Amino acid sequence: LTVGCVAHRFWGPGSATAEPQIQGTRSAARTSAGASGRQSTATRGQEGKPSANRNGASGFVGDTKQPIKNIVAVVNSQQITRQELGHECMRRHGKEVLESIVNKHLIMQACQQLGINITNQDVEDEVDDMASKFGLSKGRWLNMLESERDIKPEQYRREIIWPTLALRRLASQQIVVSREELQKAFESQYGRSVKVRVISVATPEKADKILRKVLAAPDEFGDVAKRDSEDTNSAAARGMIPPIRRHVGNEEIERVAFSLRAGEISSVIHAANQYLILKCVEHLSGAYIAGDNLVQIKRQLHDQIRDKKLRSAATKLFKELQEQAKVVNIFNNPTLSQQMPGVAATVNRRQITLDQLSDECLLRYGDDVLEGEINRVVLSQELKRRNRRVTEEAIDEEIARAADAYGYLRADNSPDVEGWLKTVTDADGVTVDLYVRDAVWPSVALKALVANRVQVTQEDLDKGFESNYGERVRVLVIVLGNHRQAQQVWKKARETDSDKEFGELAKKYSIEPVSRANLGQVPPVRKHSGQRPIEDEAFRLQKGELSQIIVVGNKQIIMRCLGRTEPVQVDREVIQAELHKDIQEKKLRLEMAKEFDRLKEFAQIDNFLAGTVQSGKRQVRQSSARVAPRPIQRTSFQNVAPAKQRR
Repeated sequence: LTVGCVAHRFWGPGSATAEPQIQGTRSAARTSAGASGRQSTATRGQEGKPSANRNGASGFVGDTKQPIKNIVAVVNSQQITRQELGHECMRRHGKEVLESIVNKHLIMQACQQLGINITNQDVEDEVDDMASKFGLSKGRWLNMLESERDIKPEQYRREIIWPTLALRRLASQQIVVSREELQKAFESQYGRSVKVRVISVATPEKADKILRKVLAAPDEFGDVAKRDSEDTNSAAARGMIPPIRRHVGNEEIERVAFSLRAGEISSVIHAANQYLILKCVEHLSGAYIAGDNLVQIKRQLHDQIRDKKLRSAATKLFKELQEQAKVVNIFNNPTLSQQMPGVAATVNRRQITLDQLSDECLLRYGDDVLEGEINRVVLSQELKRRNRRVTEEAIDEEIARAADAYGYLRADNSPDVEGWLKTVTDADGVTVDLYVRDAVWPSVALKALVANRVQVTQEDLDKGFESNYGERVRVLVIVLGNHRQAQQVWKKARETDSDKEFGELAKKYSIEPVSRANLGQVPPVRKHSGQRPIEDEAFRLQKGELSQIIVVGNKQIIMRCLGRTEPVQVDREVIQAELHKDIQEKKLRLEMAKEFDRLKEFAQIDNFLAGTVQSGKRQVRQSSARVAPRPIQRTSFQNVAPAKQRR
């Protein structure tokens, strides 16, 4: 396990992730919305009504009438304030959220200049329309967004619907649907079409050869398409494709198709890096539309064209707003931050305050970040109670250990800490300080709490050496999901007399991807791997022998023995120190996980954002006023190879 794994376990997903850089123009609605952010449950039940600002434009800023509590959590009587949490949220997500706020301000200012006001009813009507397009009620649509996309209703209204409506309203003055556009749309959907077969190939030489063949025998066009066309979808239907309509795709293909008579074959057409040959099957008449329906259809076509042009115009308009705006990012500039304290950015000389940025970060990411801060408080309290502390030296040692474990070494075989830090911070997009705070510190803190509980015995060393350097059993494996099927497959395996036949059974029946893809082959079974039933059965088998059905959890496993490997000949004295270090680290990690679970189990935690209360179990104290540590579980030596040997 590495400090990265520790970060995920103790601080939750995403807590040590990057603060994304401001990217280029994305779709206007999503750019302004920041739709990927999680919404804090502090606002549950608040539907985020749009509120009109002093200049008349509507800004979807959420319901601010309800009082905001300053305390967001209490951990064993220690409070975490809203200001503290807001600061931590900004450290992790400030850049990303500020970009979103700036984009929203650009839209709001443009609306103010033109007197455009997006009302609450406008937003609700748009939500209704979106739900109806998917055949759902509003409630089911909002529930689907929350459950499948993690977008809460108030977030959806504030960060997606409102910006989308505002941009469309801004762009609508530029939209005109011409009579020619309406006519083309009508011809495309309701006009004549041509039913054709097609042959598609990649080279003109092959196309010319096929053209001569089908011109000589036109009735065999479908058979030639099935045999020679390189487009598998149409080849499977003997060249048949959906009828070609006007104003839909490639103009040249449409022109040629409509010029052909039934049964006629085209010349070679070059389109989209392919060479096509068409055969006209028949011309299809356009749809008959009664006069009463014609007006309604034209209105629908008009709206479709307008909506399509609106989306394009809104994206273009948003890009223009970004290019023309005077935005000063103070949050990311230490010098400007000192000159303008309390200000995160200015947009056309209007200020976005740090308090606004903090509130927005809390709204989106408060839940996740608070969980990490609660865990930090729990660990800090226990360190203080036991008079332990996390030192800079221990932090440096942990970073060096991670660098060594991942093979970041200098020429003298010492850990390349600088190289490791550059890799991990570049990959995750975090600063070194944030990496240390969210990944390294909790690991070091837990080590300080449990280090004296871990001892590496001679038995541990013997098992570790045997696991890594002793003989192993080479096997083919089939993994099944239920006992009845396992019995059926085992019966078939018993009737086979070759490794190849067993491998085919694995390919057909195994539910485990590696064994299925590799005809049953898996890494050799070693001793002390943590899978005792598999080990015992594997080391009992002789070459060519079939195992019994081994039950591990809810899986049934069948093995066929291929033989055994030779032990690795190494000087035990040479690798003893490295082996000792790796075993100790693995046992430490197991004990750290148990200790963290114990601390969380006994902690009293009131999380006001999530609306949860954990009373905490009462600790039974011994006469020494200490909680007796749990017994150390035996560790698995499956992957405890010395680091330098692994590399």
